[in-house]
Amino acid sequence: MAKTIFITGASRGFGKLWAEAFLKRGDKVAATVRNLSALDDLTKKYGDALLPIQLDVTDRAGVFTAVQKAKAWAGTIDVVINNAGYGLFGTIEETTEKEARDQFEANVFGLLWVTQAALPILRAQGHGHIIQLSSILGLVTLPVLGIYNASKFAVEGLSETLATEVKGFGINVTLVEPNGFATDWSGASAIHTQPIKDYDGVRAAFNEAASGDIWGNPEATSKAILQLVDSQNPPLRLFLGKMALPWTKQVYTDRLSSWEEWNEVATAAHGK
Repeated sequence: MAKTIFITGASRGFGKLWAEAFLKRGDKVAATVRNLSALDDLTKKYGDALLPIQLDVTDRAGVFTAVQKAKAWAGTIDVVINNAGYGLFGTIEETTEKEARDQFEANVFGLLWVTQAALPILRAQGHGHIIQLSSILGLVTLPVLGIYNASKFAVEGLSETLATEVKGFGINVTLVEPNGFATDWSGASAIHTQPIKDYDGVRAAFNEAASGDIWGNPEATSKAILQLVDSQNPPLRLFLGKMALPWTKQVYTDRLSSWEEWNEVATAAHGK
């Protein structure tokens, strides 16, 4: 059965790829973008099956209007995909207040506003699936991406809590956690801080590590997203890419080891 998908950040990258994958198989898609012309090709190809909506997800009132517009257009919203966001590259010390706040406004609060706008609709219809685009960097970290890491850690905590709150309403929540993919995320759509020379070595090490053959093929993710949306019992978390699981396993092994090593101190701190 065809579904109605509401997806943010559909002008490029995962958002546009996934929007077209849904349209190609006969779903209806309400796609939000900052610039409507970014969807001209899909509009021409898929016509009335696509509802382009101009939106900045940091505008809470605009988000609620956009979600209601999609509901009025389709009559239902089956799947919400919070894909909008961007990468902020720079060390913690280099990051300005505005850069840090803007990162959280887009990656965390924008996602929150869309989620809050959609929930009354999903609750009323007794079903729905909210898919939050997190990242492997919501579970592990890399230098030079500290504020981005923090935003995705926030998305993880928010969404895991949300899943427990809405399960009884027939609403599923999934955190999609890609490893690195060859999208525009680290290119034109990224923001870079003003560098401090003392961190040149940290940046060089990061750039060297990121220059290898580690990037996944974005087009290959569409099949996984279609499978996720069609699942009767979707997971809370889904990695995308072959590098995410082994990396996370290693990091969590190290964390568990450290917690065990200090457990005597931790237990004594309980006080009784």
